[in-house]
Amino acid sequence: MSQTLCAIVLAAGQGNRYRALAGASHNKLLAPCIGRDGVERSVIEHVLVTLNRVVDTIILLTRPCYASVAELGLRHGCEVVFMDSPGMGDSIAAAASAEPDHRGWLIVLGDMPFIHLDSLKQVAESLESDAISVPMHAGEYGHPVGFGRGFGPALMKLAGERGARRLFKAARVKEIVVDDPGVLWDVDVPSALDFK
Repeated sequence: MSQTLCAIVLAAGQGNRYRALAGASHNKLLAPCIGRDGVERSVIEHVLVTLNRVVDTIILLTRPCYASVAELGLRHGCEVVFMDSPGMGDSIAAAASAEPDHRGWLIVLGDMPFIHLDSLKQVAESLESDAISVPMHAGEYGHPVGFGRGFGPALMKLAGERGARRLFKAARVKEIVVDDPGVLWDVDVPSALDFK
């Protein structure tokens, strides 16, 4: 059994709230922002650069029309899966089915560029086969969410708009308290590109 860790990056959303304010042609995943490391990169690139320091494999799920997002994924060593996804559940199932042999999976949102490297490491290091690891900041659950090896079959069966949060009900959930607002900070609107 493999001891590798896989990240599933969900980057197939339409970003309607962002486009409503920035313009229909603007993809939030490609928007430039200053990361926690002080470097300016696109939103998705910040996610991939940080993940590459923590996981062994990255699956980037994105839309067929997001060629520039896919290109960045390939440049950063990702396995790119194109999907006109009906929802997060289907996306996660497709990725877990494509990469079934790992000690665990981190579910990562492609529009969360400000998660601190230490937070990613804490979630990754806390993984156990029969548990879900979730970072907590200010009393709220954040991302990425880590699923141990035992959750592989359940991840592969997900479907619909809801993601993997429904698996929490019957699972042992490990709450990893982090001093990192980045685990809650997604870029839904252009003003969110400025991390405070």
